[in-house]
Amino acid sequence: MEHHTKNKDDLGVLKAQVDLCSKGYLILTPLSDLSPFDLVAYKNGEFIRIQVKYRSVNSKGFLFVRFSSSYSTSKGCCEKPVDKKEVDLYCVYCPDTDKCYYFDPKKFKSTVNIRINKTLNNQSEKINFAEDYLMIPTVNRNSLVSIENETQVSFCILRQVFFCLLA
Repeated sequence: MEHHTKNKDDLGVLKAQVDLCSKGYLILTPLSDLSPFDLVAYKNGEFIRIQVKYRSVNSKGFLFVRFSSSYSTSKGCCEKPVDKKEVDLYCVYCPDTDKCYYFDPKKFKSTVNIRINKTLNNQSEKINFAEDYLMIPTVNRNSLVSIENETQVSFCILRQVFFCLLA
């Protein structure tokens, strides 16, 4: 049986990889689905942890993104807030525009609306217009993993490989 949501998520990650690659980034992927991010982009000695979301334009003309993750247990569906310290950027792939939109989740509270269509009343203040999110934003350098921490990153990757081999 096909898992429709997972297919959309996979398509979003693939579209993000292609977009990032076209912007000159080397793409790294975690070995586990349990990672707090979907991929890592590397460029100019810096690693950026990116969480990817697939979102269609809603009836109000925007992409709605909630900073939480949902999962199922034997007790039902659960939702937990994203730890924004573990993610540097969000990338939202929109199939309606076939574009990726990038933003720092730390600049928003628990949700964000990225406006695709014009507002009905032509409001422009305090609106997150999609065209403003097409480029990779500058990320707080304190949260980035830099090449100076390469030994620590290499150790983490080796540790993941080791535990995968044990499983």
